[in-house]
Amino acid sequence: MHILFIIDPLESLAAYKDTSVSMMRALIARGHEISVCEMADIFVRDEQVLTRSLALDIPSDADLHGHQWWQPRGSISEHALSDYSAVIMRTDPPFDLEYMYATHLFDQAQSQGARIFNQGSAIRNHPEKLSILEFPQFTAPTLVSRQMAHLHEFYDTHKDVVIKPLDGMGGERVFRLRPGEVNKNVIFETLTRHETETVMIQRYIPAIEQGDKRVIIINGEVVPYSLARIPLAGETRGNLAAGGRGVAQPLTEKDREIAETLAPILSARGLFVVGLDIIGEQLTEINVTSPTCFVEIAEQTDFHVPNFFAQELERVVTAQS
Repeated sequence: MHILFIIDPLESLAAYKDTSVSMMRALIARGHEISVCEMADIFVRDEQVLTRSLALDIPSDADLHGHQWWQPRGSISEHALSDYSAVIMRTDPPFDLEYMYATHLFDQAQSQGARIFNQGSAIRNHPEKLSILEFPQFTAPTLVSRQMAHLHEFYDTHKDVVIKPLDGMGGERVFRLRPGEVNKNVIFETLTRHETETVMIQRYIPAIEQGDKRVIIINGEVVPYSLARIPLAGETRGNLAAGGRGVAQPLTEKDREIAETLAPILSARGLFVVGLDIIGEQLTEINVTSPTCFVEIAEQTDFHVPNFFAQELERVVTAQS
């Protein structure tokens, strides 16, 4: 197979822990060819969706902590997205207008025979924070609004809450408001930009102290371990980007119930790789753009997530060929 990865700039990736790099290495080890491009490289000419991409190799002995962990194979060339056996969308959020435009181009490419994972329409129709609203049986009390009166009422009811923007990632602009929070007005005003942007506010889940668990679903199959991202002392965010410590652990009974309920639903909608965020027994987010934590789970357990990804991708592409 020849697989195209749509990723952030190669030089920006921390290869030793990057999930996209681990996916590429697993596929290369299985004899597949890899090319990469950035979202900006995708364009349409004469109705065909094309990209300028670079074929590369990652030597088995590459220094993943160094800068030159990859080697080019030839020069940049132009191809239709439908020329590849599979196209893997791995560009990080924010999910802005450019990201949305890309998902529409994916729809066009798919109509031309391209196999895209995750599918454009599926990414577009599953905003990562709002998607949990479809599964209220698994979520903490939640309000989505931009109106100050609604936010104040929710805070007054629950006393201890977490508020966050809908387009953030990595714990960015996430605030905990404890009972008696004197800065609540300015926090509400800042995050809603004076009632012009919608936010999500949820009852605080004390189990965050045991970690914000990432549960991975690949091709409708649930990975048997989660990565509990445990916050630093005095911190309320478990995100690894915010300094959290990742500890792999077997799924709890509730983790598995949530994941196995969502897995067939999300898979049927064109979501090949999904990362669920679970705190305690509450679903807090459904990540569909570029879910991570493959490397940490593989390093700490007997389950090699990148290899499982490669195996399942082969299975799907073969079935669709």
